[in-house]
Parts: sequence; structure tokens; C-alpha cells
Amino acid sequence: MLKRDLSIDFCGVRFENPFCLSSSPVGNCYEMCAKAYDTGWGGVVFKTIGFFIADEVSPRFDNLEKEGTQFIGFKNMEQIAEHPLSENLSAIKRLKKEYPNKVLIASIMGSNEKEWEDLSKLVDEAGADMIECNFSCPQMTSHAMGSDVGQSPELVEKYCKAVKRGSSLPVIAKMTPNIGSMNEVAKAAVRGGADAISAINTVKSITNIDLDKKIGMPIVNGKSSISGYSGKAVKPIALRFIQQMKTDPELKDVPISGIGGIETWEDCAEFLLLGCTNLQVTTAIMQYGYRIVEDMISGLSHYLEDNGYKSLSEMVGLANKNIVPCEELDRSYIVYPMIDDKKCVRCGRCYISCYDGGHQAIVFDEKERTVSVDKDKCVGCHLCANVCPVHAISKGEIKFKKGQKEHKISL
Repeated sequence: MLKRDLSIDFCGVRFENPFCLSSSPVGNCYEMCAKAYDTGWGGVVFKTIGFFIADEVSPRFDNLEKEGTQFIGFKNMEQIAEHPLSENLSAIKRLKKEYPNKVLIASIMGSNEKEWEDLSKLVDEAGADMIECNFSCPQMTSHAMGSDVGQSPELVEKYCKAVKRGSSLPVIAKMTPNIGSMNEVAKAAVRGGADAISAINTVKSITNIDLDKKIGMPIVNGKSSISGYSGKAVKPIALRFIQQMKTDPELKDVPISGIGGIETWEDCAEFLLLGCTNLQVTTAIMQYGYRIVEDMISGLSHYLEDNGYKSLSEMVGLANKNIVPCEELDRSYIVYPMIDDKKCVRCGRCYISCYDGGHQAIVFDEKERTVSVDKDKCVGCHLCANVCPVHAISKGEIKFKKGQKEHKISL
């Protein structure tokens, strides 16, 4: 396995690699975090602790499937750590003693200023390297905690100030996506003293309805509830919020820990290219185990090698300049789809999708079993390429619209 130096600085703390467990079921106790460290994870965000002790439901998980996939989205009804505060603090202390070179981030959640301040003191004394303020859990049973707080710039600013009074450790404010714009809340966190932002937490959801019982899933003694949605399906939402923050003049220099749908090294690279300098993972670990970090380390190492980067920091944020407001996109040309006849399996998927959901531009000869493009009707939307099961359709000829001059085009 090729290994390059994947170390990176985040809020003045050096990580051997950017990969961390996020505050969640995957880092719920000493044994789990120790195993993650041993497997190669650079850091752990210990599952959120507080004076509140969670009383969880059973069952608590559900998922969204599609065709042959195990699941693309995951629903979790858990709250914060269910262990006593003293037990969690003891675990943090033991982990730092036994893994001094690994990073441990303590996630905390209070219900008032005093609790936030006291918790920050306690995790500092236990030896945590950083503090993450959980302003974003969407299924707390108290409206004084979780995503209800995270939607209020005033509360976020006030509680960040309380945490900074309790500790001098770097503070990360964890944002909720259950809001139109994350930027104003993130700015409030920075005004309160937060050194960084982590985004996103889970999206409020109802994943499925049992059609026989007429109850949402999972069913808890005949009822269900709205709760957090994660997994690969939320990655586009996470990337959107992160890009908007990194291109805001007031937030562009604020470090971001990226969370949301990270499963592969390619996902990791995407978050880094949008400006993240730290990455957190939960749902993929629940599905595949801690060892996915080995593929992340190997894949990202090869990516650095292939692109000539000497360090991870060289690639951070490179994609942001290429994401512009929709009114600035070039609309002067059409890119026609090109069908590879050797790859095409004549299934007709492209024809059906184009006819029923596009512009009737795919011609399917049933007798000869051939597929072609009617350029008089084609608008270059590339729906056909997106539904092709064998990737036989790619970008082909470029045609400029009437009155438009040809220019260099990057596809």
C-alpha cells in the first residue's frame, strides 16, 4: 500500500491523517475508540457527552435502499452518549494516556450556559485535545439542546462564549443542515470564539412508511418519529453547505471539518478540494467497519502521487474557484452525447428515459438493435449518460449556438 505523508494541521493541532470518527455510535466508549486508533484513524470525536443521560428507543435504525445497494441513506434515532458522565470522562483520560500521539476531540452538549462551561472544563481536565460543540443533533428529547439550538445564531454565539470561558482548547462548532443557510449561524459561532466549524450533522427525515401498519420506520411500540438521516445520500447536501461557507468572505479562513456521506477516498478528496482540512465518518463505518480507513489512506496517497502534490494541504480548496453562481455558467454551446457501440448492450434504458423524461432525441432501431442520437432534437442534457448501466455514453461533439463564437471549453 503506497503511503504518503497525509498529516495536516487543523486549528493548530497536527493530525497524522485527516480521518476521524465523528461523534456518534462508532466512538461510544474506550474499546471502540482504541480499536479505531489501532486501525489507523488519525483522530476520534468521542460520542457527545453531557449531564443529560440518554434513554434510547428500540429499534432505532432504518435505511433507504435502491436497487442492489445495501443502503444509500441511514436513519438513526440515537441521542447523545448513554453512559454516565464520569464514565465518559474516564474513557477520554485513558485514551489520551494510552494514545498520546492520536487526536481526541471531546464532543459536548449542554442545555444552558453553565452546563456548556462546566463540560468544557471537565473535558479539558480529562486531557482532550479539542472540543466540539454539538449544536445539531436532530432527535434530542429536549428543545434546549440539539438542532433547535443550532438554528439560533444568538444561542450558538452565547454557548460558544461559555465554552471558551471554561477552556482554552480549540473549539469546533458543529452545524445543523436543518436550516436554509448555515453561514449566519457559523458566523455567530466564530463571534462567540469558535476556532472552526464542522458540517454537516444529520438531516431531519422520515425514511420509509410501513404500508401495512401505516407507521413510519423504525416502529417503536406502534409509533415513529422524525430523526437524523445520514449516509452517502447526504453527501451532496454537505458539499453544498461547505462550499457556501468557504466562499463567504467572513468564513473563508475558518477551518472546516467535513462530515456527511464520506465512504471512499474519492469522497475524502472531494471534501478536501472544497476546503476541508479534517474529515469525519460515521455511517460508512457502521456499514463496513473501521478498516475502511486503510482504503482511504491508500487511495488518497495515490491521488497525491498522481497529481504531484507533496502534501495534503496543497489540494485543499482548489475546486471552489470553479463553482460559480448559475447565472455565470456558459450557455453558448451544446455537448452532444456520444454512444460507444462496442460497450452498448442495447437495453433501451437511454431511449426510454429520453423519450419519457427528456427530449425524444434517442433513436432506437428495434430491428437492428442500434442506438443513435437525433441532433435536431437533442439539447445536450445527458440524461441518457446518467441512466446507462454500462457507461457506454460519454461527451461528444460540441456545437455552438447561433451567433456564438467558439472558444476553449473545459469539460
